[in-house]
Amino acid sequence: MMAPTPTPTKSPEDAPNTDALADWLRTIFGPLFLVIVSIVAIFFLFTREITRFVQFIVLAIAIGIVFYVPNIIEVTAKAIAKALGIEA
Repeated sequence: MMAPTPTPTKSPEDAPNTDALADWLRTIFGPLFLVIVSIVAIFFLFTREITRFVQFIVLAIAIGIVFYVPNIIEVTAKAIAKALGIEA
């Protein structure tokens, strides 16, 4: 019987480079997000559902801000903590 050979552990140098992953995803999904938002917004306008249109646009803007400004959550959390007097 042959003994199984141990698999070598990977060093940090062998790890995949994910520095540009967020930028790559933004270039792929950004235009797709804008197309979907445009189609749904046009649908709401043609069916004359102005209230749902406004709700959708506000939600789309909020999602777009989080998507296109990736560190907005961290900056906002730090600002809220500072406003509440919490020191990190």
